[in-house]
Amino acid sequence: MGPDRFGAGGDSYVHPVIAVAMLIAIVAILVLPRRRLIQAFLAAALLIPMDQVVVVGGFHFQMIRVLVLFGALRVFMLKSSTGSNFFYKGVNAVDKALILCSAFTAIDTVLLWQSSAAFVNQLGALYTVFGIYFLIRFLIRDDRDVEAAIRGLAYVTVAIAVVMTIEQATGHNPYAYVWAGAREGARTVMERDGHLRAMGCFAHPLLAGTFGGICLPLFFALWFRNRSHRRVAVLGMVASTVIVLAANSSTPLLAYVGSLFALSLWPFRRNMRVFRWGLVITLVTLHLVMKAPVWALIARIDLTGSSSGYHRYQLVDQFIRRFGDWWLLGTKGNASWGWDMWDLANQYVAVGEPAGLLPFLCFLGIIIFGFRYIGKARQQARGDRRQEQFIWAVGAALFANVVAFFGISYFDQTMVAWYLLLAIIGAVTASVANARARVEKATVHIELPATAPNSVPAIPELWVSDLV
Repeated sequence: MGPDRFGAGGDSYVHPVIAVAMLIAIVAILVLPRRRLIQAFLAAALLIPMDQVVVVGGFHFQMIRVLVLFGALRVFMLKSSTGSNFFYKGVNAVDKALILCSAFTAIDTVLLWQSSAAFVNQLGALYTVFGIYFLIRFLIRDDRDVEAAIRGLAYVTVAIAVVMTIEQATGHNPYAYVWAGAREGARTVMERDGHLRAMGCFAHPLLAGTFGGICLPLFFALWFRNRSHRRVAVLGMVASTVIVLAANSSTPLLAYVGSLFALSLWPFRRNMRVFRWGLVITLVTLHLVMKAPVWALIARIDLTGSSSGYHRYQLVDQFIRRFGDWWLLGTKGNASWGWDMWDLANQYVAVGEPAGLLPFLCFLGIIIFGFRYIGKARQQARGDRRQEQFIWAVGAALFANVVAFFGISYFDQTMVAWYLLLAIIGAVTASVANARARVEKATVHIELPATAPNSVPAIPELWVSDLV
């Protein structure tokens, strides 16, 4: 493996239809109000395939990077006109963990490969990650922004579901006519063991289906949040289900089931500590009594009859057993660890194995801080059932991603849905904290004078809160 690993070289290719779509998207990003802007960005970033690229001086600009460029321009325009802080309510722990994860990945990768191709590749990766995440983070600042983003996501999900339904019905992907490979006549849908696996605008059926599975809880969140959005929420739920079924892959089904499982735990929300410790004790016990390590259970997961669970098990097993090979800066030799070990179809392995322990720990930090913020926000919202359910559904979306990460790494526009969720967590946490601060500020402390001995017993203090 050499510089080609990083995509050095290559030609520009943008289909005329995509070029027109990009022009429309750029104009929308530059002129629409903020809440419409996030919807326009999500639609273009998710629906335009990643193989459309412009190469400038050795730098590859997929269309999503072009969108980020114009999005950043609009952010600075908005910031200069409104004076808004770039990081709403400051930099939070999720922001810091993501920054460190990306920075350590870039540094370790360049040190490991010591090539200009690796350096250029990591510049592009940093531009993409920071561009997408912080653009969305700036645009989503409160609960109303969250509602607008999820509504836009629902309509995008419906469009993807329609395309994938056409794939299943006809055996042809409409996107094949704009793919770079269309020049070689690529027209068919992927197939395994006689079953079609639709992929829509994504790079692989696994990623397409996973997108549906991880988005499902967000539409439940929209349902809980606002009654006026329930029709859109139902559309999103149906579309997510169609996408998962059309992809015909185990990982999306696991993410989907994980979503529903997490949502179903709502009645036990006050006993989650017991549940977590019970899960840990169960896994440790299984590890002690099983002949194979407990992560060998991954090999037994097969929801479609043709899953590659054994490959996922081997990825995790080799990742753990060969810790000494990758912990410092990552490794170049993972392909020699066993059959198909070059295919890092596991997000945890894909973060740590190529770049070392520090990025892996930071990635885990993103997840841990995400759950911590969600738990804190739900506790602060206690008493407002609708808000609590909304926050719980956002937590279910994070859990769905945690499940999906065991079966795929996000290497296409699926990352947009992931960064959107992290931005939503930050916005929800800030909104709940603001609401609580307003209530505490409006609290009036009244002291009543003591009454005569034979009168009505005195009330020494009374707290009156203005909850409006």
